[in-house]
Amino acid sequence: MWIVVFFNSFPGNGQIDTSINYNTRKIILVSGTTAFAGASLIYLNQAWYQQYSNGNFHEFDDNAEWLQMDKFGHAYTTFQTSRLMMNAFKWAGFNKKQQIYIGGTLGLGYMTVIELMDGFSSGWGFSWGDMLSNVLGTAASLSQYALWNEHRFNLKYSYSPTGFAQYNPKLLGGSYSEQFLKDYNGQTYWLSVSPFTFIKSDKYLPKWLAITFGYGGDGMLGARDNNSVIVTDENGNTKAFNRSRQYYISLDIDFSQIKTKSKILKGIFNTLNLLKIPSPTIEFKNGATYVHYLYF
Repeated sequence: MWIVVFFNSFPGNGQIDTSINYNTRKIILVSGTTAFAGASLIYLNQAWYQQYSNGNFHEFDDNAEWLQMDKFGHAYTTFQTSRLMMNAFKWAGFNKKQQIYIGGTLGLGYMTVIELMDGFSSGWGFSWGDMLSNVLGTAASLSQYALWNEHRFNLKYSYSPTGFAQYNPKLLGGSYSEQFLKDYNGQTYWLSVSPFTFIKSDKYLPKWLAITFGYGGDGMLGARDNNSVIVTDENGNTKAFNRSRQYYISLDIDFSQIKTKSKILKGIFNTLNLLKIPSPTIEFKNGATYVHYLYF
């Protein structure tokens, strides 16, 4: 899926270019997506679920965990998967309804299978909060494409290393690659809005310029609280960490609004829209305001 999205350009407005034979592209997309989904689910089953016993299907309420950062992660994942798969279905020559109703919902289907696997595992459980986030992320993506043939609101991700992972590497990750996915203290999720895309008549306004609103959290050593992790300083005194929510206002670039005829650049821009760019940022935390000249 990622190779297809990255290395190919896509016809605009959901229309099909009749000069291209799409049969090969459809075979590549369908077989590649099926192989990726099947292999990844097998890997997850072996790496995550086999160490726990499988039993009756059960639910688990994790809505109070990680200051809801994991819920933003679910919405971001399905939003971006929906966006990328709709682009991939466009590249493969499917019509717009197929792009939306099949391509746009494949990510939701994949995440639903994972959630059901959680439901049968004693280590986790089926989370209605996760499912709601998955649905909202998918709906936010495909509804924009259905209405505007583009995304004017984007969910994006950024990560900066923190010092919290060293205190609980089992949960927060022992290496940078693990912390990138596990350490919610360093993650920020962004709603990036491109206001000038709503003004179609003026070609001189920078439609790629976006205003973005971020949410994050820090001081989290455990899912619900920090009681299970005891941290002491060099004098043996216990160190306490306050769990805090963070809110941000910043600038961003919507790379999909940068016009180019280059297939390679279109693929690069399509991928770059997964992430927020570093830029000046205002942070609000615990009633205080902080200014970052450059924040990622």
